[in-house]
Amino acid sequence: MAKLRTRKHRVVLSRSAGGDTGITILLTFLGAFMLLPMLYAIMQSLKPLDELWRFPPRFYVTKPTLKNFRDLFVLMNTAWVPFSRYLFNTMFTSIVGTTGHLFIASMAAYAMAKIPMPGGRAMFRTVRMSLMFHSTVTAVTSFIIMSAFGWIDTYLAIIFPALVFTLGLYLMKQFMESNVTDSVLESARIDGASEFRIFWVIAMPMVKPAWLTLIIYCFERLWNAGVSIYIHSEQLKSFNYAIHQIMAGGIKRAGAAAAATVVMMVVPISVFVITQSNIIETMGSSGMKD
Repeated sequence: MAKLRTRKHRVVLSRSAGGDTGITILLTFLGAFMLLPMLYAIMQSLKPLDELWRFPPRFYVTKPTLKNFRDLFVLMNTAWVPFSRYLFNTMFTSIVGTTGHLFIASMAAYAMAKIPMPGGRAMFRTVRMSLMFHSTVTAVTSFIIMSAFGWIDTYLAIIFPALVFTLGLYLMKQFMESNVTDSVLESARIDGASEFRIFWVIAMPMVKPAWLTLIIYCFERLWNAGVSIYIHSEQLKSFNYAIHQIMAGGIKRAGAAAAATVVMMVVPISVFVITQSNIIETMGSSGMKD
């Protein structure tokens, strides 16, 4: 049997060594500049109170201490509602709201983008127009609806608006129209695959960058949610609310407030870093020709 010949191609960019060096230096500078706020927040959390109130303020810390974090957890453990309850509320609403929104927005986007239906364009125009209205504008209407359903002062008051957030539907619909090819879907239908199987096995992997971006945006939005007009009970309030109550404690709690800022940053940044690597990998390797 004849062996198949293969050729190894080497990609050579028409760029000089000086250009590469200049781009590397520029990107390094921009990366360091964007890292400064996070680094400064960490430095502030490690400063004792005398350094926190020093003027002019210093970027670096001379006597690092973990006392601010100890004070933060002491304050949380002595609160009327346990710190773990606030954390559970935020984690529960963030995970359930993000997961539910991803599934609902993706399925609705697939139906609007790839399944012909009467009034589909009118529905999408309505979705697009809804992006013009801020949540403050619709707050009264939303409150009346949730009150009629009996959702006030429950987890559903936070989760349900996240499930039907129209920005995710808009993002997924636009991405499915441009990245999911009709010929692949038709081939799957001819092979006897159900519509849900086509959506889950074929369409969703092809739009992986879109739903990973949606996870980042939705999770960050729910995690940073503060005081809500729909929640009255203290045991249902968010972690962000508890942190802001500590930060509003005045000069004596400045150290604990600085530590609270770092605690609030950890989870969103971790989610972004983990998901961003997948987005870059997918964008670099997911190319399909019709």
